Amino acid sequence: MFASTALEMEEASRTKQEEMVRDFDLWDDPAKSNDILVKLANSAKLVDSLKDLRYKVEEAKLIQQLAERNAIDYGLYKQAYDASLDAGKIQDQYEMCKLLKGPFDVAGACLVIKAGSGGVYSKLWAEKLLNMYLKWAKKHGYEGRIVDRRPYKNEGITSATIEFEFECAYGYLSGEKGVHNLIRGSQNESSSLKACLATVDVIPMFLDSARDQEINSEDLIISSSLIFGEQKRQTELTVCIQHVPTGISVQSSGERSHFANKTKALNRLNAKLLVIAKEQGVASISSIRKDSIVNLLQEETRRYISHPSYKLVHDVKTGIEVPELNSVLDGNIEPLIAAHINTRVAQ
Repeated sequence: MFASTALEMEEASRTKQEEMVRDFDLWDDPAKSNDILVKLANSAKLVDSLKDLRYKVEEAKLIQQLAERNAIDYGLYKQAYDASLDAGKIQDQYEMCKLLKGPFDVAGACLVIKAGSGGVYSKLWAEKLLNMYLKWAKKHGYEGRIVDRRPYKNEGITSATIEFEFECAYGYLSGEKGVHNLIRGSQNESSSLKACLATVDVIPMFLDSARDQEINSEDLIISSSLIFGEQKRQTELTVCIQHVPTGISVQSSGERSHFANKTKALNRLNAKLLVIAKEQGVASISSIRKDSIVNLLQEETRRYISHPSYKLVHDVKTGIEVPELNSVLDGNIEPLIAAHINTRVAQ
């Protein structure tokens, strides 16, 4: 019932968007034209998703009926159970997607993970977070592209950059921004807990258009450095760009040329500044107040507690707690993501 009703609503929305495309001269206003086309594409994807949901629901019902006729065939029961799980996941994704109404929520996402200064443990912890996000994406049928990975000796990483080039990735992952603390305990009750941290920055990747605001080139410091890879034969050219008025810095090293890395770094800088401007409620990048920019290290997001007697994940921003630490690190972060989205909607 839910799938059919929602499908009817989304098909009506798609039809309305198609009528707007037919009635509107796309050449008169390119910006408005782009918005209309993006909304049409989003409506089409929602319709396809709901058709999949309806199919999965019907499939689960059919397999259940066959299983009831042949009670001995436990394989059919498992098929019905798996089909119902798939239908539930599609429904959850649809409901979450409908809540993503922020100005950048539909964008892809670039995650920059950096290990803290806590020695090798922080480097290993940063790698754990990298794998957690890659596993999360894979469970949903997506791939994260690692565009930069800096190993630390033979253990862990000092930093990594991942790009998720699918719609709404930023909407799902923007709540991950901040400090992620791992708190470790030991069997010896008298020994104190030990902590290490890694930071996660989340930058929107505009898949439909660049959404540029004019950045004065005189406000930028652009530098390049040649970095040797794990094997001496491999080198990569890193482009670093600093926006002097705000102190915001970005870099790119995952592309094949200096020009491509410079373009990617400029896009990231533009995206970061647009988010900051939105957070500060100002109309343009030039109006950003440097002293009001939140330091990433001062924004605690989550605590992962690993103790022999108990394991817990505590989300500082939403207050939600998840007892399955290993499950979370295996990519099952949907409850945490949902809590962040619901918190944003409630604000």
